[in-house]
Amino acid sequence: MSRVNPVNQYLRMDRMPHIWCSGCGLGTTVNCFIRAVKDCGFPLDQVAVVSGIGCAGRVAGYLKLDSFHTTHGRPIPFATGLKLANPKLKVVVISGDGDLFAIGGNHFIHAARRNMDLTVVCVNNFTYGMTGGQLTPTTPIDAISSTSPYGNFEEPFNLPFLAESAGAVYVARWTTYHVKQAAKSIREAIQKNGLSFVEIISPCPTLYGRRNKLGDGLAMMKAFKENSSIVNGADTRGVGMDFKGKIVCGKFIDREKPSFLDMYHATMSERFGPFYECYEGVQ
Repeated sequence: MSRVNPVNQYLRMDRMPHIWCSGCGLGTTVNCFIRAVKDCGFPLDQVAVVSGIGCAGRVAGYLKLDSFHTTHGRPIPFATGLKLANPKLKVVVISGDGDLFAIGGNHFIHAARRNMDLTVVCVNNFTYGMTGGQLTPTTPIDAISSTSPYGNFEEPFNLPFLAESAGAVYVARWTTYHVKQAAKSIREAIQKNGLSFVEIISPCPTLYGRRNKLGDGLAMMKAFKENSSIVNGADTRGVGMDFKGKIVCGKFIDREKPSFLDMYHATMSERFGPFYECYEGVQ
């Protein structure tokens, strides 16, 4: 009797096999996300996934959940609209470093500033993997890309520090080698009230790895294992990443503060009293 993978029930199996390259970390990230949702115990009709353009943008189409594959850099505005229209939904954004922090960078900053009740999972492979391997805001100094053939000299974003500084209530980073920790962090992030952020460092052997002579997907995963250290509670100012350098992983931030909807409801109740509460009850 053949064994059935328990994650299959959460996938649109008619769309398999997926189009991701061999050795890509996106399949691992999806597996971690599915196991996180399963452990949360939420009904599937109360979970929505939004993704943008790029390799990670395919995630929404493979999941058997309400999902949106949106325009480039705009998954967070779409997700914000979903959450405001139906506050009972658990809304998760899964996208890449280019989509979320280049064209979509301002959207992330303001969602964190407002403390929108969203979970943002950034699959960071340091490159635009779908459109030619160009430089992204996270490409490390000295790394080669199609638009930096002599090495990058632009200072990359330290994403956990950016997320904390902008106001996120939960910030964590793992690699695709740390599957159990990543699944646990995504579960905690989904259950958090406010903007939660999980960065997943993921191999791209096809463009980033090949150009930078980092080997295939397995070699990159071995490098993640050997070069990473877990420092829970680390000061995010010191967790920036260097080319081929150490990767500091862990849960860095876990704090409580009112979300955007908490503040909105409190203000409306104070201003309009029973009239607003009656209207809210109708909703």
